[in-house]
Parts: sequence; C-alpha cells; structure tokens
Amino acid sequence: MPFSRPKRRSYSENERYEYAVGALARRMRTVAELKRLMRARIEEPESEYGETLVELVIRRLKDQGYLNDSQYAAYYSSMRRDNQKVGRRRVITELKTRGVHASVFEHAVDTAYEGVSEEKQARDYLRKKRLQKPKDRKQTARIFRQLMRAGFAGKTIFSILKKRDVDDETLTALEEETEQ
Repeated sequence: MPFSRPKRRSYSENERYEYAVGALARRMRTVAELKRLMRARIEEPESEYGETLVELVIRRLKDQGYLNDSQYAAYYSSMRRDNQKVGRRRVITELKTRGVHASVFEHAVDTAYEGVSEEKQARDYLRKKRLQKPKDRKQTARIFRQLMRAGFAGKTIFSILKKRDVDDETLTALEEETEQ
C-alpha cells in the first residue's frame, strides 16, 4: 500500500517557517532545495502570493543565519574531501545539482581543496574502496571509470595507473575512449 503525499493546502507564513526550520533541523539544505520542498507543499505553487510567502520565509531564515549557501558549500566540500575522498570535479557537480550558485561553490571548493594533492586524494580513494592493482584490461578499465566518476582528472588517473605497472597498450586504449 503506497503512502499518500500530504494534502496541498494554503499555509500561513508562520506555518511555512516552522516547516522550513524542521526541514533544516533534519539536515543542512541549500536555498534552492528548501524552495523546492516548500513549493511542493503549496496549494498553488505558481501563484504570486505563494511565491512571495516562500521568499519571505527564505529571507527570514537567511537573516537569522539558518540558511547560508556559502557555509553549506564549504561544509559539504570539506566533508566530501575528508570522508568520501572524492575529487573536486565530483564535488562541483554535486553542488551544481543542489542549486548552489557558481561563484559560491567555486570559492568553497577552491578553499577546501587548497594544498590537497589530487594524486594522493585518488590513492586514498582507491585504498578506501579497497581496489587492488589491476590484473587485466577489464579491471584497469573498471578502476579508470570509477576514478573518473569520483571526480579525478584523467591526467591524475593515468599517472596512478602507470605507477601500478599497467601496460601502455591498455592506457592508450583508455585515452582513446575518453577522447570520444
């Protein structure tokens, strides 16, 4: 039996504010994510009145310091760098998806990855994922694709694979695959 969505109805500004604070209490969110959540509960999301109330609640949360995209981006970048060991490209993509403005996430990611060796970060990622030295072409391609998804540059990946004694023929095939 599927769960039904909450009924859409008109909420007062205070009710929307309480809902937004509750959503922020569960986890940090960006302005765009919170707007999406609040619009999903509005009876008439395209109405000017409903949109004005959403903007008022967002402004109130920003003024009180509960909602700040730059703090969110800085925290998110450092957590992904330290805990998941992913590369800067992956973090940038995820912050874009979450609706953080380009200038905000660029500054946050640059600050978080300042002084971090991408090759060391990629090696830490491989260690965390327990990926061993590849034995054949299939394993080499798997590691290559996994590192690309994790947000590391191709140059860094090829450097790591060369140090793991992967034959030049396999590396050439992977380079041709990435160029296409």
